[in-house]
Amino acid sequence: MTAGDVMSGTSVRAVIVAHGTLAAGMVSAVEQIAGRGDCLRALSNSGHGLAELQASLSALLDETGARVVFTDLPAGSCTMAGRRLLRDRPDITLVTGMNLPLVLDFVMHDQAEPADAARSALVRGQGALAVCGS
Repeated sequence: MTAGDVMSGTSVRAVIVAHGTLAAGMVSAVEQIAGRGDCLRALSNSGHGLAELQASLSALLDETGARVVFTDLPAGSCTMAGRRLLRDRPDITLVTGMNLPLVLDFVMHDQAEPADAARSALVRGQGALAVCGS
């Protein structure tokens, strides 16, 4: 079983779509830190054109029932695939520019509606950004 696979007992609340192995790495980090990687599924854009990525994301959302999509870059192919899905799936919440504090906050609020947990986590993710030194 890979870091992006569903583990027993917990429903998948979000899909992370990112470049390379970033999505799987994010799921792995969430599992290591909080033991909640099973709330997430990972999808890489590697080897996928936009149409294929969109189809893979749509199928993964259908398979898991997840209603939140986290992506890495606001203008990247992962986000474009998510935005295209939003046209026909208004029940999906797309969060772009994700970081680890944001995703950790999201998975720790599993009693909240997924869209509400994503909006709340955005504040944590933004607040975690800092520049140190000169």
